[in-house]
Amino acid sequence: MASAFRLLSRKLQLANDVTVCGCRLLFCSQNKVSFSTGGYFLQTTGIPPAGKPKPSGSSNCSQQKEVFPQIDTPEYGDDQITEIPEGLESGMFKGLESSFPCVSRNALQGPEPDYDKITTGYKTFVSKEPFHLMYNQGVLPELEIAYETWGQLNDDASNAVLIHAGLSASSHAKSHLDNPRPGWWEKFVGPGCAVDTSKFFVICSNNLAGCYGTTGPSSINPLTGKQFASTFPIVSVEDMVRAQLRLLDALGIEKLHATVGSSLGGMLSLKLGGVSPERVGRIVSISSCGQSHPSSIALRYLQRKCIMCDPHWNKGHYYDKVFPKTGMKLAREIATMTYRSGPEWDERFGRKRISDEDPSLCPTFVIESYLDYQGESFSTKFDPNSLLYISKAMDMFDISEGYESLEEGLARITCPVMVIGVQTDILFPIWQQRELSAALQKSGNEAVTYYELNSIYGHDTFLLDLNGVGAGVKGFLETRQKESGWLNKHKPPSDDRKHF
Repeated sequence: MASAFRLLSRKLQLANDVTVCGCRLLFCSQNKVSFSTGGYFLQTTGIPPAGKPKPSGSSNCSQQKEVFPQIDTPEYGDDQITEIPEGLESGMFKGLESSFPCVSRNALQGPEPDYDKITTGYKTFVSKEPFHLMYNQGVLPELEIAYETWGQLNDDASNAVLIHAGLSASSHAKSHLDNPRPGWWEKFVGPGCAVDTSKFFVICSNNLAGCYGTTGPSSINPLTGKQFASTFPIVSVEDMVRAQLRLLDALGIEKLHATVGSSLGGMLSLKLGGVSPERVGRIVSISSCGQSHPSSIALRYLQRKCIMCDPHWNKGHYYDKVFPKTGMKLAREIATMTYRSGPEWDERFGRKRISDEDPSLCPTFVIESYLDYQGESFSTKFDPNSLLYISKAMDMFDISEGYESLEEGLARITCPVMVIGVQTDILFPIWQQRELSAALQKSGNEAVTYYELNSIYGHDTFLLDLNGVGAGVKGFLETRQKESGWLNKHKPPSDDRKHF
């Protein structure tokens, strides 16, 4: 983990177009990413190892300038990067075999989020009424929400389950005929799965301020005919929830059987229960919190700063200009460090090196090339402005706002609630789920289930652990219980604030 932080520090100074001693570094060699037993490897040709002279006439660049071998090893571009070899991730994660009938016994993990631009296969709800926002007297002239559904709504519309997407996810939680690509929660949704589509009518929407079909910074402002860009108003988690309520109204759903979410989705799930408690039957909040804390805010701030310091960001007006890829890539690398965990990386990468060559200032360890790959592969698949707006909404999230305490802010939530936390989560440390569970109980809710997982996969456990997360969600959704009845009066561990 420490070496990953040092890598990002170096990259902030040596990102893409770098000038050293008045000479611009040219990244002009051939590159590719490959994988062998140890992990990802960055292979380069065209620049010899440090200290070895380059043969005359062997330049791959007709305008080769002075070479600085300690810093000028090239980085790979979009057209040169290979896709992750199939089966790579499943080979890295052990012991997550599924007990659900919809998943093969050989399936060792849930899917990674699919961040490809979703352009087809979703439905669109359009509201022509102005949508008023929480901050700055902001107003959207109209509202569009991209959403997808699975299963059948029963006659009394009582079996609907709303899945909330995380920061970077789209409405495509599960594959279907209109879009057969695997969804970001593919193995958790379906007949017999954690969210059983043979029993429930499942809905997932792209969040407000997103870039996968819902109104956001990249949308056209109907008042100007141009993209909003940074003129898009600041939004809140509550705004996102109220937008979803408009969608539920259009679908004829007065009350959800359950609302389920992880990370930002967990915030949305809780907020929906607070804003409209009469419309929610039960709540699942995974790897989330009741209010954003300084450590998480700081990490998201650094991601935003990476983007906004990229000169190509152009104050958000880059849609018809050069894309701020460098800032977006660095932001994603920081995010990746918060999504996984040190124990996993110790087991997965250790101190494995990319090659046996003497070190330079470029990546030496496999963990460094892995971060580089994650940043590169994501950098052009998500709108940077959407990341800025949604991450800011997460920072501002606080159930206790306007109340004397978190307990008082949670008092409106009287339905059964399941809180799931992961002991190795860096982004939402486990004490935050303990705090949330304890506050819910202190608020008077007698139907709180607290479920703590000992997983090495950190924040992304909710995407990987079919047995832990999946079984917990399935049992909670399908257990018969009274509206505010006792389910599992489990006293959570003490609020032990161990920061990373």
